[in-house]
Amino acid sequence: MTVFAVEYRYVSAPQEAPRLDEVRPAHRAWLRERAEAGDLLASGPVGDGSKALLIFQADSRDALEALLAQDPFQKASLVAETQAPEWNPIIGRLADAATV
Repeated sequence: MTVFAVEYRYVSAPQEAPRLDEVRPAHRAWLRERAEAGDLLASGPVGDGSKALLIFQADSRDALEALLAQDPFQKASLVAETQAPEWNPIIGRLADAATV
C-alpha cells in the first residue's frame, strides 16, 4: 500500500463557516470509519483550522481519490483544494504502513 499525505484546504467564504460546522460531525464519523477500516492512519486540523492533514494508505491514487470522494466535506463542496502527494514515512509509528 502507498501512504498519502492528504492536505485539505477548506472553503474560506464567511458564509460557509456554518456549513462546515453542520457537516463536521458526519465528516468525523466518516474519518472514524476509515480509521477502523485501516485506510486512515491519522488526521487533524492544521494551524488555524482552515486546513487539515489526513494520512491515508491506499492501493493506488485512483483508489485514494475514490475514497476521498466519499467524505461528507467533499460531497458538500466544502473542500476548496486537495493535495495528496505520496509520502514515505521512514521512522516513527507510521513507518510500518509505508511501502518500501
